[in-house]
Amino acid sequence: MNLFDLSGKVAIVTGSTKGIGRAAAEALAEHGAKVVISSRKQDACEEVAAVINAAHGEGTAIAVAASISDKAALQNLVDETRRAFGRIDILVCNAASNPYYGPMAGISDEQFRKILDNNILSNHWLAQMVGPEMRERKDGAIIIVSSIGGLRGSPLIGAYNVSKAADMQLARNLAVELGPDNVRVNCIAPGVIKTDFARALWEDPERVKAMNSVLPLRRFGEVEDVAGAVVFLASKAGAYITGQSIVIDGGTTI
Repeated sequence: MNLFDLSGKVAIVTGSTKGIGRAAAEALAEHGAKVVISSRKQDACEEVAAVINAAHGEGTAIAVAASISDKAALQNLVDETRRAFGRIDILVCNAASNPYYGPMAGISDEQFRKILDNNILSNHWLAQMVGPEMRERKDGAIIIVSSIGGLRGSPLIGAYNVSKAADMQLARNLAVELGPDNVRVNCIAPGVIKTDFARALWEDPERVKAMNSVLPLRRFGEVEDVAGAVVFLASKAGAYITGQSIVIDGGTTI
């Protein structure tokens, strides 16, 4: 038995046109899953779906644009996935936003609400939408991409960190509620990964030198370092793991 085989499974991955989300979608497809590529722009989604279909066969991936701030758009994402593939086995909540950098004393209510809505409430909505069919089938995996920011304070991204800590608790609570029906819910908490989101960190030579001098693995993470954990948690290899936050940070938090 291949513990990482996802043949016959269907996965939705939000924020999957670049970075961690795209790497996760590509890795899921490599292990046999059908994948739904989703971000705000349809053309970007279609480009990534085309790359995956070229690599793994037509019909492996479809593109459905959706803004995570729009509940109706997320429902359409779920509905279109079911229409195309008939089921949803894996949900990867990767999309998030952070419109504010600075101390929390200066954040506006609108900015704070946007962070909480996009980074927590949208994940709750999606779990509500896909949870019932997973429970009925007695099988499913929900993976929320959180951050090591949810384990620490910060003078610059405090509200973002609050939202990522809440994602960890959301996963724990959903794990308790959905676990009796064999639906597993976990978080992944990356450190600094080389994505556009963290570009300011890994493109600054002085900051790279300083961080690499204390990071046990002496390097920033690559998107593939996180994608492997998504496959693990979505597959039989992770069948007895739920309610956890798996830290992938090269040792930063130790």
